Amino acid sequence: MSAASLEVENLSAGYGPMRILENVSFSVPAGSRLAVLGRNGMGKTTLLATLAGQTRRYHGAIRIGATDIANLQSAPRAHCGLGYVPQTRDIFPTLTVEENLFVGLKGRPRSALREAYDMFPRLFERRRNLGSQLSGGEQQMLSTARTILGKPSVLLLDEPLEGLAPVICEELMAAFSELAKTGGVTIVLVEQRIQSALDFADAVLILERGRVAWSGTSGELGENHQTVEELLGVGGLH
Repeated sequence: MSAASLEVENLSAGYGPMRILENVSFSVPAGSRLAVLGRNGMGKTTLLATLAGQTRRYHGAIRIGATDIANLQSAPRAHCGLGYVPQTRDIFPTLTVEENLFVGLKGRPRSALREAYDMFPRLFERRRNLGSQLSGGEQQMLSTARTILGKPSVLLLDEPLEGLAPVICEELMAAFSELAKTGGVTIVLVEQRIQSALDFADAVLILERGRVAWSGTSGELGENHQTVEELLGVGGLH
């Protein structure tokens, strides 16, 4: 699939009777990159889970290109081009790296595994190891590569750098940037490392208590120190 736009309009969602998101609207042009920022507990993970069909949606539209996916379950959303790498990574611990990747091919030829190994050479070295034998960084690479092998039009990444060593974070962000440069996928990134997110993204959305508190370009936010301090709880960027 090729990159597609993502349109979200007046989206409200949560878990059971508990509403987390209220009237969230934004758009991401095809092939561009959006960073979703906010302090802990403000609804970032819920937003991605809602886009992936894993929460209760009360109202609102979610469109990939011209297709409204809001009423679809998670699997049909994936068939419409949505790829989701959750914070929990969700690899198969009792399968090897290569077996995990094979699951992500979605009918593509086995030779396509080379794409994953080219992106993360470390996975090729570990291809016969079980998922449970990988480090946290390697598990993140595996989860990301498995999703990308399915050729999504829109890729959702939920805090891919959480708990990882700086060198692994740099390796992952470099891979995401190379992927984005191809223009073949639209990327939505939730991340706590603000500077890494701003360096990566074209546009930024900040959530505050489940609502959009600020939106604009990454450059605009980088120069708006008051907004950074008020909404993200940090005094500056480095």
